[in-house]
Amino acid sequence: MAARDTGGDRLRPVQHLRPGDHAFVSYGDDEVRWEVVTAFVRLGLARGEKVLVLPSPGVPEDEVLARIDFPSRVPACERGQLVVSSMREVIGPDREFTAARQMSRLRAQTDRATAEGHTGLRAFIDMGWVRALGADVAVMAARETGAQALFSGRPYTEICAYDRRGFDRTVLTAMERAHPCTLLERLGGLRSTRGPDGALCFIGEADTAHRTAVGRAVELALAKTAAAGRLTVDLTRLHFLSVGCAVSLLMRARDAAGHELIEVRCDGGQRRLLQRLSAGTVPRLVLTEVVRAW
Repeated sequence: MAARDTGGDRLRPVQHLRPGDHAFVSYGDDEVRWEVVTAFVRLGLARGEKVLVLPSPGVPEDEVLARIDFPSRVPACERGQLVVSSMREVIGPDREFTAARQMSRLRAQTDRATAEGHTGLRAFIDMGWVRALGADVAVMAARETGAQALFSGRPYTEICAYDRRGFDRTVLTAMERAHPCTLLERLGGLRSTRGPDGALCFIGEADTAHRTAVGRAVELALAKTAAAGRLTVDLTRLHFLSVGCAVSLLMRARDAAGHELIEVRCDGGQRRLLQRLSAGTVPRLVLTEVVRAW
């Protein structure tokens, strides 16, 4: 059975970002904040994109490069594919920030990146610059909700990172809502959500350490949907599915005698893994392979 992914869910791992995405992420720890940017940079370089990193003001370029420590970062800087800059440089020589000016400059940089032979531009922007430049938070909120022209149909991807220690909770909530998608804060993290119909969705990385959590989440979802007799488990928001977690899912599905149908939505790799683990012998289990639109 096959279906098509509409991409409607807001929460996702950084590895699932694609051109045209505008994402929010927050952090509350100086070490944690480098996990997402490192993955974002590495993936962009691997995909032939130009990568622009605008760290929090006061963090020097040398520290940024040391934090995103992987072999190809230095050659990428030397050939101009990886650029560490600042919001002041982006809007320069002007001193005052305006949303229109910033978007114009980023749009021009995207065009320049493709003219240079890159497949697109991705930018990681630490929003610590807002206070450093004395920008109005309300202006930034308007920018975040009105920036569609930067992304729609264009090879531009952006992460806006907010330090929870530097912004009020109301501001963070408003900014998160202003972005089309939100990223998991940490690599290796796993989240599960349940929809109004009891459908269970896993997001992130279901590695061996999460086997018990996956099993428990499936058990709870089965209990919640016992009256309906049907459960959908969505794996398509996972970046990684371990054998242990896949086995845990199949064991719970095999024991769910009260359900008429358990549908597992998965990508091609997940489907092959589940099939190798004898998913075909589990009664009432149906694997629906999702064909991504990207």
